[in-house]
Amino acid sequence: MRVLVVEDETFLAELIAKGLRRDALAADVAADGLEAMRKLRFGAYDVIVLDRDLPGLHGDEVCRRVLDQWPGTRILMLTASGTLRDRVAGLRMGADDYLAKPFAYDELLARVLALGRRTAPALPPVLRRAGIVLDTAGRQASRDGRSLRLSRKQFAVLEALMRADGAVVSGEDLIEQVWEEDTSYRTNAVRVTLSKLRAELGEPPLIQTVPGVGYRIKECA
Repeated sequence: MRVLVVEDETFLAELIAKGLRRDALAADVAADGLEAMRKLRFGAYDVIVLDRDLPGLHGDEVCRRVLDQWPGTRILMLTASGTLRDRVAGLRMGADDYLAKPFAYDELLARVLALGRRTAPALPPVLRRAGIVLDTAGRQASRDGRSLRLSRKQFAVLEALMRADGAVVSGEDLIEQVWEEDTSYRTNAVRVTLSKLRAELGEPPLIQTVPGVGYRIKECA
């Protein structure tokens, strides 16, 4: 899942993004409304954590433009204006959820995950294929009963391949789903992560490279 955190308080924005990345979500940061619009034009996001009182372009206007141009993207409005009147106004404007500052990170994460589930067809929380069992809620994975020790990125790549259900997933799609915008090494990150993931999965090999196309999980013979 990709999340855009739009917040002009730099420390808070980075704190939220760091927490989301720790919980295996790809998170980018925009410091004002205009920067948010630029990032939205060049990247697909499942959820936007949107501060209402933004410089450059007010959060209300960002919300309206997102609804008009990217109707599938969910909006969690995050603001210090926490009165009932403000919450109702934000929701009527088109925000999917509203969280007042100060807030607990665990609640923000739960709301982001809940919104993210609305952006795609419902899928089972436990995925199974080729002897792999992937518990997406508990962040646990195993192969043929053997527990796998996966990094956050390895888990996210494996989840993307599992959700494809045998279809090929391109390297570009993996980057879009798993890596943050400002990851300087991500052009090589897919190959490195896949190499380590394959080593952890063991034999026989499960992840097949389709030259010039991408990667998929094949069924064992």
